[in-house]
Amino acid sequence: MGSAVRVLAEATPATRDRYVDLLRVGSLAVVVLGHWMMAAVTPDGVGNLLAVVPALQPLTWLLQVMPVFFFVGGFSHALSYRSLLRKRPEGSVDSDTATSASADSVYAAFLRARLQRLLRPTMVFVLVWGVVALLVQLLGGGGGLTGVTLRLVTQPLWFIGIYLAMVAFTPPLLRLHERYGWGAFAGLAGAAAAVDVLRFAAGVPYVEFLNFAFVWLAVHQLGFLRADGRLGTGAGTGSGTGSTPSTGLGALRSLRVPALLAGGGLIGAVVLVAAGPYPLSMVGMPGEKVSNMAPPTLALLAHGLWLVGAVELLRAPAARLLARPRAWRTVVAANGVAMTAFLWHLTAMLGVYGALLALDVPLPEPATAAWWAQTPLRLAAAAALTAALVAAFRTFEHPAPPSATTPAPGSGPLAALGATLCLLGVLGLSTVGLGGLLEGRTALLIAIPVSAPAAVAMTLGGWLLVERAGRGAVRGSDQRP
Repeated sequence: MGSAVRVLAEATPATRDRYVDLLRVGSLAVVVLGHWMMAAVTPDGVGNLLAVVPALQPLTWLLQVMPVFFFVGGFSHALSYRSLLRKRPEGSVDSDTATSASADSVYAAFLRARLQRLLRPTMVFVLVWGVVALLVQLLGGGGGLTGVTLRLVTQPLWFIGIYLAMVAFTPPLLRLHERYGWGAFAGLAGAAAAVDVLRFAAGVPYVEFLNFAFVWLAVHQLGFLRADGRLGTGAGTGSGTGSTPSTGLGALRSLRVPALLAGGGLIGAVVLVAAGPYPLSMVGMPGEKVSNMAPPTLALLAHGLWLVGAVELLRAPAARLLARPRAWRTVVAANGVAMTAFLWHLTAMLGVYGALLALDVPLPEPATAAWWAQTPLRLAAAAALTAALVAAFRTFEHPAPPSATTPAPGSGPLAALGATLCLLGVLGLSTVGLGGLLEGRTALLIAIPVSAPAAVAMTLGGWLLVERAGRGAVRGSDQRP
């Protein structure tokens, strides 16, 4: 693996934006570490450290970095989709009908390429855990920490589901961006604000779930702006490295937009939390009446703005670091297994706690001195077990090679239907978990009851539809995923 990483790192084109890769890996790593740190496991169950020590909740303003990942996704999706558009066969734009058919095929190819990177490792994870859950319940287990594990391990899949939606909406939202620029982002942000007004001021039921789309797609839209160099840091599709002026007035001007985003977003989040109905924590807390995460709120969007601005302000020093071969090889290696590590990190963490309980190792009360003293050992054990799981399953993160044929005209709607089924299936599975399979346990996905088998069937069926519609995709930009 080391030699393969070295070859890949050395073959990196000069136009590639290496900082985007660092942000992708770094954001997932922070999420993983945050989950490991927040878990407050005792023999009685699994709690949340932030609920035990509310004074730690301000740390979520630094550690809730999912907006950065979705921002990076917008940048990467813009490059990938435009790359596929440029590779359309000559003659595909001779007429409006041909143009529509060609764009339709490109959409199917784009969905197939994106979903492969997400769903190959995800479905392996789901199927492995599905078999384990079924065996556990057939043998009469499923109580205690085992039952909690069967419920918790699928919860991070909400992120996969939201990301699928971003992939599916990329072409139409990219067209809006190309026409309106910042206006497209403002429209999504305004819609998110309107949803919160209807939710909190008018009490309209279920309207809050629209912000799963408006908030995260607004952050995603910032990635489009970055791809076109509209954030002022010089990072556009024409120059992947996006070198930023290091001295003089040009350097200050290039930082103006990121500084406005960071400052305005931070001030906005503070005002919303202080004066509005929004909680302090930027992650979900057990038992809270209002969560900034599920569904997302305007406060979380403001938080996302400040994070995007902050990471863009750090772009120049990070670019200098990534010019070093050893640093870049590390990022390349991590990118190759990042999704697999994310999928299995809770399995590793709960496995460590399960081993401690099985060996009768005392688990101190969360947040006590003994608990903090034990934390480095737990984290090291979870990291080691995650590495072992990555070694076992990393091969599924590599996409299958594209076929030699071109997606057929009219394949776009079929691919869109498949993506919708995948989205609903993954979100349903994150909601219902894998406990109670034999009892037919269901959970509400917005207002629709869904079971784990139905969610898995929707995801697999949707993926097969996308594969059928998009087979023959031309490989686009590898600015993934």
